[in-house]
Amino acid sequence: MKTGFDTPELESFYHLGNEPLTDRACRGTACFVARHLHPERWRQATSADARVYCLGQCYASPSSTEDDTLPAMRVHAPKAIVLERLATGGARTLAEYTRRGGYEALSRALDSPPEALISQLEVSGLRGRGGAGFPTGRKLRAVAAFPAKEKYVVANADEGDSGAYVDRFLLEDDPHAVLEGLLLAAYAVGARRGFIYVRKEYPRAATILRVALHEAQREGMLGSHILGKAFSCEVALEVGRGSYLCGEETALLNALENRRPFVRARPPYPAQAGLFGQPTLVQNVETLANLPWIARHGGSAYAALGIPGSHGTKVLSLNSLFHHPGLYEVELGVPLRSVVEELGGGLRTGPLKGILIGGPLAGVIPPHLLDTPLGFEELKAIGASVGHGGVVAFDARTSIAALVHHVFSFGAYESCGKCTPCRLGAHKVEQLFARALETCPVPRGEADGWEDIVEALRVASLCGHGIGLGEFAGSVLRYYREEVEACFA
Repeated sequence: MKTGFDTPELESFYHLGNEPLTDRACRGTACFVARHLHPERWRQATSADARVYCLGQCYASPSSTEDDTLPAMRVHAPKAIVLERLATGGARTLAEYTRRGGYEALSRALDSPPEALISQLEVSGLRGRGGAGFPTGRKLRAVAAFPAKEKYVVANADEGDSGAYVDRFLLEDDPHAVLEGLLLAAYAVGARRGFIYVRKEYPRAATILRVALHEAQREGMLGSHILGKAFSCEVALEVGRGSYLCGEETALLNALENRRPFVRARPPYPAQAGLFGQPTLVQNVETLANLPWIARHGGSAYAALGIPGSHGTKVLSLNSLFHHPGLYEVELGVPLRSVVEELGGGLRTGPLKGILIGGPLAGVIPPHLLDTPLGFEELKAIGASVGHGGVVAFDARTSIAALVHHVFSFGAYESCGKCTPCRLGAHKVEQLFARALETCPVPRGEADGWEDIVEALRVASLCGHGIGLGEFAGSVLRYYREEVEACFA
């Protein structure tokens, strides 16, 4: 596979390039809502030419590359699944991982037909933990069903939703869990080659993954005849160069092919024609980390957790405005109020004004809806999303106009530019709210049509980037319209 920059056009797409990521401050959403806690660091973030939108340190935001603090990691679910090892210190080495039962699931799975593993995943009800929430078993079955000489599996470790940092610590402190999950998925779909695409902003994770891959290769968990069985699979590591859009699975595939990482039109879907035109499974890090547990304990044990339509557990990443920020594994279905008030201990900076769950391109949830259960359909019904599980709470210091400007500034900067609603619409809304922050109220005539732009983003964008911007703005208009309207005379 080709790597590196071949053309100026390709290089220009990325924000960070091949340079080391040093002396940078973050301007992601969790850092934005906490900017008053460390104004100097926020000024550093906003003065940089190349923006960094998440360093995976939202528990200590506003953050920088110089930070080395660690978050609390706690399990508040009947079973520890994703945080099974992280909550007790992690298992960074192969020796520690195998001492705690690592690769037993893979060994057992290799003694049964791939169909048995796919069936257990279907029974489990596991849905993707990277944003869309697509049923994992169904996705694996689709890839397995397509006949091809070559198939691929890809671990999407470029999910850069500001506010979520579970992937970072799985990669850094439990890398073999992710690798075992990837190998289980490869066996299930019939792939013999895999890739882990890790984001540029997680340099420590990339270093640790390289060591983990070397350990696994040396001890027979990678390569030919894994664990002495008939299954063979090679896994390579690729490091991103700074682009939020590469978290979208088809853009990520283009990046792996060393092409400009635009989002692909679908169909065909990656299950049919993905990497290099072959059937490809793309799963995010947390999703893969669930697979060894399900393979060991069975799909029914996993399905017994959670609520109908939202089975199992989810790791939530609480931001620095909470009294108790950190990673919390909870059973799906828990009321948001329990997350905010009991686990997080409420906000240390003042009364809650709202929360975003699942990244900046998700609906804002006002305080009066905190009794909503944490579930895929339940959050969708109020214009929000489980997404990646980042819980970014904000207080009265963040005006809705400022939040809209921040999100659309991010959206415009990270847009790939392929579709018109996102390329032009995001920048137009960003400019409008920049004006509102400078001159409030803005003459109403200058705001004419912005709600139409939001609707166009929601219904006509090619991928979740533009759609998410539209859904975010829709929730703002739904729950905070009075404050928005006050910006326009």
